[in-house]
Amino acid sequence: MSSAELSPTELTHIADAGRTDGSRRAVSVRRWLPIGSLTASVLVVAALFAAGAWERRWIADDGLIVLRTVRNLLAGNGPVFNEGERVEANTSTAWTYLIWLFTWMTGGKPEYVVLWIALVLSVLALPIAMIATARLYRVDRLRSWAMFLPFGALIYIALPPARDFATSGLEVSLCLFWAAVLWSQLVSWSAGPRRTRGREITLLLLLGFNAGLSPLIRPELALVGALVLALVFFSRMPSWWMRVAFVIVAALVPVGYQIFRMGYYGLLVPNTAVAKDASGSKWSQGWTYVTNMFGPYVLLLPVLVAVLAGLALWAQWRKVGVDSTDTDGVDADPTDTAADATDHGSPARLRRVLVAGQSRLRSRGAVVVVMVVAGLAEAVYWVHQGGDFMHARVLLAPLFLMLLPVMVIPLSLRPGRDRAAVLSTAATGVLGIAWIVLVVWGVITVNSHGLRNGTDIGRSGIVDERRYYAQNLGIEHPLTAEDYRQFARMQPMVDAIEEHQADGGVLLSSGDYDTWYYVPQIRGTHPTQLTVYFLNLGMTSMNAPLSVRVVDQMGLAYPLAAHTHRLPDARIGHDKDLDPEWVVADSRAVPYYPELPRAVSQSWTLQARAALRCPATKELIESYTGPMTWARFKQNLRDSRQLTAYRFNRIPYYALQECGLPNPVPGASPIRRFGK
Repeated sequence: MSSAELSPTELTHIADAGRTDGSRRAVSVRRWLPIGSLTASVLVVAALFAAGAWERRWIADDGLIVLRTVRNLLAGNGPVFNEGERVEANTSTAWTYLIWLFTWMTGGKPEYVVLWIALVLSVLALPIAMIATARLYRVDRLRSWAMFLPFGALIYIALPPARDFATSGLEVSLCLFWAAVLWSQLVSWSAGPRRTRGREITLLLLLGFNAGLSPLIRPELALVGALVLALVFFSRMPSWWMRVAFVIVAALVPVGYQIFRMGYYGLLVPNTAVAKDASGSKWSQGWTYVTNMFGPYVLLLPVLVAVLAGLALWAQWRKVGVDSTDTDGVDADPTDTAADATDHGSPARLRRVLVAGQSRLRSRGAVVVVMVVAGLAEAVYWVHQGGDFMHARVLLAPLFLMLLPVMVIPLSLRPGRDRAAVLSTAATGVLGIAWIVLVVWGVITVNSHGLRNGTDIGRSGIVDERRYYAQNLGIEHPLTAEDYRQFARMQPMVDAIEEHQADGGVLLSSGDYDTWYYVPQIRGTHPTQLTVYFLNLGMTSMNAPLSVRVVDQMGLAYPLAAHTHRLPDARIGHDKDLDPEWVVADSRAVPYYPELPRAVSQSWTLQARAALRCPATKELIESYTGPMTWARFKQNLRDSRQLTAYRFNRIPYYALQECGLPNPVPGASPIRRFGK
């Protein structure tokens, strides 16, 4: 039958059917294009990051430190670094127990367990963050097509330090994973109340619980957790008891652990925080740290591009975006509306203002602002502290936080020629150009060698830690304690431990990489214990038996060193330096020549022995070495603030003067003299 034989009605039906099929195809494209593009983006980014992280896999010396605590937990000695000394030598409480749990469950070698935990958490953090950001933009409500492209995620994975610390054994991976999950929860919360009361309560309580964990992930992340908790707490909630439950759930674990920390360790913060003293400021060194990170990768360029993309998205989604006139899913309370209709006084207006303000807190814009501000606050904190001695490490989490709102970006075109459509097209064009610039930068940066002379500890004190150890060990991927025996002094230390462990005493490093000084323990003193005193705490402690005491002059695992005054011009991250005379005196080793090496001052050793009798210092030592009884727990709980703040002079001569004790050395002076 030809078209001429069809009636007008039949022709109309055929045309309508064609249009319907076309509309269905268009709707199908609009529905599946965002999902398909997001899925592809997530898979590509995760695969690239996993491959890059595996190519640069390693465990840092500092990453080995936590494994000593894990070994003690597995041995039944408790969460301690040395048996018989209650010292919290790990900054991230959650990281310590996570590694312990998986090591206990799998029975695997701790180094390999921490390697895989770090890698998995690092890689998972990116898809979680990207999917959450995609949900933030709600492209399913658009009447035009939209697709997602990876953006902030590309900035992060292109940075060599990001791939370095995707493993490393440090808690960077846990920080990123925690931030990504928190971001996902915030985005879900910003969409408005759940359809059922049960789901709403579950969402709020899980969000509060995760945000409350922040100080246990890392102490400074309490800034992030506090901002998120404040945002949710001051927003509208189903009832007053829900607000109370939110606070209880958020506080339960961190407050409970804080009470345990104060009673068990006798401190308000981890011992590492005391060792790396947060007092004072190092703005100049902090700025040096920022330039040390930004310079090699021209990182300012993608940061500015990300800011430009964020502004373009804000303009596009504010004027053209989804439901720009709503309150992001926050429904008005019918009782409020009824009350407002009958009450026109000042209290009613104030109530309306408060309700409107609370409603705006539960919005996409609010969660974006909170995360960006949180990342910026973290960055400012680290600049104030002077950064770190590891290239880029402590600024990775702040950068990740600030990139969360643009982890992916939506490209969309609004049909029509009105002002909104023109603005949408312009914003999409800007985003497309920004993405191209970012890809070009990423291709160049991903193969960058990073720091020039990154293996040298120069005036800045900042080093490319992975390259430093790979070069000094002669191993491309240093992973285990055995690998670190290739480091200077390590194998001789292992041999010296085997030789002297039964007799007790102290091992001190010498200028000769193949020799350790041995100071015997005073005869008749008990218990017999060998102490190793060395700066590189991770490799030392993991190559020593648990029965051997391992402490460091920086104080990460040695409270005496941690509680000395901060050296104002020391290398960043190495702000304490306790001389070996103190550990000889503290370890009941012979304080006289000829048993004492000539590189150690006899007069300082004798003065240090006397200074250890200072009542405040004796109380400090007793707080972590005395038997853990209920009475000791209560005493530590009461004294934890005072013990945390206590500092003494690292020069024994002045320590005696400050405590009002007599000097046991006639004619002593504060000058450290060797051979005397």
